[in-house]
Amino acid sequence: MLIDTHAHLASARFDGESERIVEQAGNTGIDRILSISTDLEDAPKNIALSEKFPNVYASVGIHPTSVHEIEDPEWLSKLKAWASHPKVVAIGECGLDFFHPPRNGSSQKDWAALQERFLRPQIDLALELDLPLVVHTRSSLAETMRILCDHAPGAPLKAVLHCFVDGPEAYATVEAAGFLVSFTGVVTFPKAPDLHKTVAAVPQGSFMLETDSPFLAPIPHRGKRCEPAFLNHTAEAVAKLRGTSLDAIALETTRTAERFFNLPPL
Repeated sequence: MLIDTHAHLASARFDGESERIVEQAGNTGIDRILSISTDLEDAPKNIALSEKFPNVYASVGIHPTSVHEIEDPEWLSKLKAWASHPKVVAIGECGLDFFHPPRNGSSQKDWAALQERFLRPQIDLALELDLPLVVHTRSSLAETMRILCDHAPGAPLKAVLHCFVDGPEAYATVEAAGFLVSFTGVVTFPKAPDLHKTVAAVPQGSFMLETDSPFLAPIPHRGKRCEPAFLNHTAEAVAKLRGTSLDAIALETTRTAERFFNLPPL
């Protein structure tokens, strides 16, 4: 059995299909799904999905490419209130994204500063509530790590850098900080040699698996809408790169996810 630790079930691309998607995932051995929030609109939708499906959990947070849309001065209070729900197990997805151009027409410098102004309070919230942080780091790993490490030095921050795609040298900074990483369908892509080296070398218990549905579908579904049911392809690729079995990877990553997100074992 596997846990999809990062999917966006509240995405408009899944409208009207949640029952089929969750059922199909279960039929392919995906026994739990963490549905990730990105703004104030989809957070309550994800919580509603977690209430509807026993095997779905939720996070609440503001994605870095959504920060320009947040005009509610009570945004952080709303996240805190939602985070009290028993099925909310993480804060995020939050972080920095320097891949996409500024969404608000500002300079890159001001865009980065705005993202940071939303990231730091979410770090504080995760620490206050003793919840793990789900971190987005697209084209921003060094700066994201700087903020995560200098914001509250010595604080027991639990963080996972989702959709990790970098090589072993970059991963070393994450490992040194005591954070986890999670791997997506990108590991199935042949033109990802640095990532393949990382997957082969990361210590046991230091990584999880995800689909990032509806994005980043693994081979043989590349180019299509991704779904949690596709996680097996990622797990198989990880097992091959690490020279072990699919069952071993499933057991290892399930235990890691249960521990990290404080999920009850099945």
